[in-house]
Parts: sequence; C-alpha cells; structure tokens
Amino acid sequence: MAQQVLSVTQINEYIRAQMDADPLLGNLAVRGEISNYKMYPSGHHYFTLKDEGGALRAVLFKGNAMKLRFRPENGMKVIALGKISVFPRDGAYQLYCTALTVDGVGDLHAAFEQLKAKLAAQGLFDPAHKKPLPKYPRTIGIVTSSAGAAVHDMLRILRKRYPLTKVLLLPVRVQGAEAPPEIAAAIRYANHFRLADLLIVGRGGGSMEDLWAFNDERVAYAIYESQIPIISAVGHEPDVTISDYVADLRAATPSNGAELAVPDQDALRQTLDAMSASMATSLARQLKATKQHLSVLSASPALQSPVGYLQQKRKSVELLSSRLMSAQIQGVERKKRRYVELTAKLDAMSPLKVLTRGYAMAQTESGEVLKSVKQVNPGDTITVNLSDGRLEACVTKEGK
Repeated sequence: MAQQVLSVTQINEYIRAQMDADPLLGNLAVRGEISNYKMYPSGHHYFTLKDEGGALRAVLFKGNAMKLRFRPENGMKVIALGKISVFPRDGAYQLYCTALTVDGVGDLHAAFEQLKAKLAAQGLFDPAHKKPLPKYPRTIGIVTSSAGAAVHDMLRILRKRYPLTKVLLLPVRVQGAEAPPEIAAAIRYANHFRLADLLIVGRGGGSMEDLWAFNDERVAYAIYESQIPIISAVGHEPDVTISDYVADLRAATPSNGAELAVPDQDALRQTLDAMSASMATSLARQLKATKQHLSVLSASPALQSPVGYLQQKRKSVELLSSRLMSAQIQGVERKKRRYVELTAKLDAMSPLKVLTRGYAMAQTESGEVLKSVKQVNPGDTITVNLSDGRLEACVTKEGK
C-alpha cells in the first residue's frame, strides 16, 4: 500500500488538534522566569519562560494583558496560566497565556513596588517638595466617600478639636475603577478654585484591593501637583499606600489625619492661660520695679526741697564758673609768657639786630647778598643796608 503524503500545514493542524484535545495541555499553570520580553504596538505581549532545564515560548494577547495589575519584566519569576498549542504558520508550539501572576508575591504587591520605584525615581517622594501644613487652617477640604464611617469620624474630631475651622466635603468614590479619576479630579478641583487651606485625602480600612485607588498613578500625580498641602489618611496604621509617600504628611488613620490637621482647642486654652498668667506676672514685676523707682525719685533732694536743690546746683555752677575763669586766665598768662620768649628769640636771630651794632649788609642790583668781591665788578651799583636806612654806592675798585 502506498504511503500517505501529508502537507506541512496538515501535519501542523494535526499536531495542534492533538494538543488541543489533551486535557493536561489545555489548562496549565507554568512556573518560570521571563526573558526576551516584548510588548508590541498591537498590545500583545511576547516572552519566553525558562528555568534551569529549558525554555518555553509564550504569548499574552491584548485582551488578557489589559487585566494585568503589574508590568512584566525580564528576570521576573511568574506563574503563567493558559494552554499549549501549535501556531500552524511556524510549526512551533507555545504557551497561550490567559493570566499571569508574580511567583511568591501577589500581583498587587508587585504592582505597588513597581509604581513606588517609578515615582521615587521621578522625585515624587522627595522631602524637599513637601509643603508645611497651616497651623490654624480656616478651611479644610476632605476628599473621601460621603457614605463611609471615616468621614463622620473626621468631622467629629475636627468639631471637637478646633470648631473655628470650616470643613468642606468633596465626595468621591474610594473603591473601584471609577475611584482614581474621581479622587484626582477632586484634588485638582480644590486647587483650581482654592477651596481650602488644607486637604485630607483618604478612606477607612480595608484589604489591599479595597485601598488600591490610593495606589493609582493618577492620584499620585494629582497629590504631587497640588498647591494645597495634603494629608494622606488611608486605612489603618499598618496600611501604606503610594498616596502616603507623595503627600505632605501621612496619617495612620483618617481619625489621626483630623487630629494632625488642626490644633486642640483645650491645649490652646491651656497655652493661652499660661501666657496670660505669664503676662500678669511680668506686668506685676514691672509695676513693682516702677513703684520702687518712683519711691527713690520721691526721696531725692530735688523733690523734697526744690528751692534748696536749685540753690545747691547754683553754687555748683558758680564754683565751676570760677574754676573755668581761673583756668582761662592761667592759660592766657602761659600763652603770653611763651609769646615773649619766642619774640626775644626771634629778635635775637634777626639780621636787623646786627645792623644796630654798626654792621651793614650789601646787596647787588639783583638783590643778592654780597658775600664775595667776585660777585661785583668796578662800576657796578650796590645797595648798603644800615640800621636806619640804606645807601646806594658804586664800586670803584676791588681791594683785598
């Protein structure tokens, strides 16, 4: 009998039918490490699952990929759910994934860590960006569900601690797919119209799934961009969300958020009482010191006997005036004596003084003092200065 000849397509279709009929291959959970991960513009994800002994090609189509809560990465250990089948065009079998979970941790935890690392790298958690809270807020906006117990706890605490502040509720959904855009929109709305001095954003406790809206990237950016300081008050104390990292202050619970938002009126009253008592003590101390000073002044001679005080001051002025006059006279006398001494010395050094003793001083026509016969020639006119006048003479001859 002649051997049956099959086409490549027939063989591939046959193998695929055999695989699709196998119940084990039709519903698999495969553990492996992701490698060669690629996401195409079509939205399909292609990757390889590998372990120490082998590798398996896999594909996650767009419809199933949209359900992922985390972003697959090379080196990530996962558990892939799906079936093994053959792609007839290539004749290669691969795993058609319907779901993908992180091995060892939940999808939500993996997504949380990925978003946390991303936002931290972008600087959304930088302490330098955090704004100080107003000490005495006039208006507080609360972004939360109007139906939850958390809002009633916050309103009760705010009224009790600081009734002077006005509270504005911005109701939003805090759970489900619609929650993140509503929370982000409420924060931006409050900023656009500057509705409050401070915002409290949060909700009561729940599972990680329940609190997931506060781990949403859109909410994180809205908090980061807010010009109004924000307190994140989500869940119970052990619960930590992305909003807690981005906000200006993290509260352990919504009730704690209300406590952190406003001062305690009882504590303020105690502080005011203490300040009032301190001011009263200080005022009493000043009054006592002023009274003592007034007593000293009232006992002074000027107030006890004004006339006697003035007479005493008059005598002091007369004494000072006498001393001043005496000092001035003595100073003038010293100056006179000094003047006479200097005049005598100057007179003794004067050339005119020498002339009174019979000496004369001769000068050339140009006014130079004659010191040598070589300065003139016969026929030159000279001036002879005497004690009582001067003579003009003519040089007739030079002698020695």
